[in-house]
Amino acid sequence: MSWASRTSPVQAGDKVAYSKRFLQSIGCHIGGMASARGVVIAIVPVGEVVLADIAWDTPDLPEQVNVRNLSRIMNGVVMDHD
Repeated sequence: MSWASRTSPVQAGDKVAYSKRFLQSIGCHIGGMASARGVVIAIVPVGEVVLADIAWDTPDLPEQVNVRNLSRIMNGVVMDHD
C-alpha cells in the first residue's frame, strides 16, 4: 500500500476510529468512545468544516464527526498521523 493512500483524507467507505490526539484532548482513554469503530457513509462539507456521517459499532455516539477528529483504519491498524 502506498504512502499516498495511507495518508489520504477520510472518504466515504473508509473504516474509522476517533484519533488518538482527539481522545487525549478530551481526556478519553478507555471506554466506548476510545474503542469505537465505524464506517464513513458520506462526507458533508459545512462551510470550512468537513463532517463525516458515520455508522458506528457502538451506540450513543454522534452520527456526524469532524474529519479532523478521525483516523482511518487500514489492515486492522489505526493510522494516526500525529
